Amino acid sequence: MWDDDDVTLLTVPGWGDSGHAHWQSRWELGYPLARRAAQRDWLYPDRDEWVAGLSAAAAGIPGRLVIAAHSLGCHTAVAWLLQASLSEQRRVKGLLLVAPPALPIAEAVARASGELPAGAPLPAFPGFEAPLAQRLPAPAIVVASRNDPFCGFEAAGRMAEAWGAECHDAGACGHIGSQAGLGSWPAGQSLLQRLILG
Repeated sequence: MWDDDDVTLLTVPGWGDSGHAHWQSRWELGYPLARRAAQRDWLYPDRDEWVAGLSAAAAGIPGRLVIAAHSLGCHTAVAWLLQASLSEQRRVKGLLLVAPPALPIAEAVARASGELPAGAPLPAFPGFEAPLAQRLPAPAIVVASRNDPFCGFEAAGRMAEAWGAECHDAGACGHIGSQAGLGSWPAGQSLLQRLILG
């Protein structure tokens, strides 16, 4: 039977999805109630389509949820929550927004990311031209690295301020994804627990 105190972890990967070594994938294995927002196309993201995918995942979750988003998934989660109904917003205990990229994503940065196969065309990233700058209707923590090639620390701080979120300094650990070698990322889990228990 479902307990009203149960909280589902909903992970929202970024561009290219999250592989087995990614902290999101490890959290899904270790957390008793975990779901992942699925997308039709992980390499050529469209914000409206990605928001619809997240909306479908959230609709299938009973009770409360906490969102752990990474990279472009952060902007997807923000866009979804800002357009969600009041009842949907009230179900969200919090958002952990890890390494949101500066928008728009520069071509040189995208090419250097390693997400695209050799010779593949660059995505147009429709809908991801600029970050939304509205206060979020749920508690949020932005986690930013000091040497993230996708986003400078000050730019991440400006996004956090616009969203009414706390900005957590993760030090110098790159893009805080699979390549960062964080394993199950205990420091991130501590931040997640703050949102769940808050």
